[in-house]
Amino acid sequence: MSRSAESVHSVVKAYDVRGLVGEQLDEGFVRDLGGAFAHLMRSEGAARVAVGHDMRDSSPTLAHAFAEGVTAQGLDVVLLGLTSTDELYFASGRLECPGAMFTASHNPARYNGVKMCRAFAKPVGQQTGLADIAQQLVDGVAPYDGARGDIAEADLLADYAEFLRSLVDLSELRPTRIVVDAGNGMGGMTAPAVFGPLAAVTIDPLYFELDGTFPNHEANPLDPANLVDLSARVRETGADLGLAFDGDADRCFVVDEKGDVVSPSAITALVAQHALAAEPGATIIYNAITSRAVPELVEEWGGVAVRTRVGHSFIKQQMSETGAVFGGEHSGHYYFRDFWNADSGMLAALHVLAAYGAQDRPLSELMAEYVKYADSGEINSTVDDLAAAADEVVAAFAERTVAVDTLDGVTVDLGDHTWFNLRPSNTEPLLRLNAEAPSRGAVDAVVGEILGIVRGRLG
Repeated sequence: MSRSAESVHSVVKAYDVRGLVGEQLDEGFVRDLGGAFAHLMRSEGAARVAVGHDMRDSSPTLAHAFAEGVTAQGLDVVLLGLTSTDELYFASGRLECPGAMFTASHNPARYNGVKMCRAFAKPVGQQTGLADIAQQLVDGVAPYDGARGDIAEADLLADYAEFLRSLVDLSELRPTRIVVDAGNGMGGMTAPAVFGPLAAVTIDPLYFELDGTFPNHEANPLDPANLVDLSARVRETGADLGLAFDGDADRCFVVDEKGDVVSPSAITALVAQHALAAEPGATIIYNAITSRAVPELVEEWGGVAVRTRVGHSFIKQQMSETGAVFGGEHSGHYYFRDFWNADSGMLAALHVLAAYGAQDRPLSELMAEYVKYADSGEINSTVDDLAAAADEVVAAFAERTVAVDTLDGVTVDLGDHTWFNLRPSNTEPLLRLNAEAPSRGAVDAVVGEILGIVRGRLG
């Protein structure tokens, strides 16, 4: 059936599909979405699609509806059942087929969505297929006159976990106690599978029960409020470090032995240094809101740093085009060439454990080597007119501005290693602010001025 362009584009975002269950996403819409995706993949030579889902109450039903749409187009479906997004990417690589993951990641329980990829986890974004899929939904998906595809089931959790461990040298691990906050998301299933076989690692589980209502806190580790329980548990138990995962467990955040949050930019730099030690001169990807310390250190270590837009489809495209060995985002997404250029929070966590275990200092001392500036973290504001708010901020700083770029939103360079970025969310009605400066006081001053303008518009 055909649909209005407005209804389709309200849920087809820059690099995935996401919306309110029952209002924007229902079985009929998702069935047609599966058909549109399969139609595109069949035209590219695919024969089957791997489909996984997270622990949200709506996910199994929507995943099955999507599978029905796929099989109606003549493609087979491999149902993975409960899985993390990076396990879905593993399935796409191992089975050499396109994939679809039902999740709304860190969004509240009333949301759901779909992340889609081609074989070998190659991205499907607006410029690489999503626009075509959206148009099919508007026009109506063309029926297929051949035989219907078959549906089979597969459990790849153990294979996925073993593969991740094979990508990291864990031979020098020292006894390490870690607290893992799964936020009632899929990390509660994948963390034991990945870390459990490591004899040197002792896991203290926090909120491992799979529960799509998120009864303890939102599964969004980017918000500091959602790391409070993890930090407290690390301090209370004397653990060596803590790990937090989002709802679909493709993002990872780290806290040190003091319970302090480790900057994802510092994690990016740490992994980049080890990647460059193995492959001197290699390319490292970082996004528009990553600390400027990352490209500075990459170049200092003899690597090539390439800046790109925020978002997994953009990063993966750059990974493929440049042959980069690794890419990191300040949002806690980490991408690996040896993982089909896809992101994996669990793989990033293994790299942190390996780096920590290969030396004898506390994590806080190790990570201090990769921090050069203070940052604001991501600060979100709900604003009626996102573009007008950003324009007003840029105008207010015009006389102090050294340079402006619009690679992703607007980034304003104020000189003296001070900059800020304002960009609209791709999935929510929010204006996102990230700022960096040499000192905490300088960051706070810039942020205060910007928020005074942005949030003052509401009054």
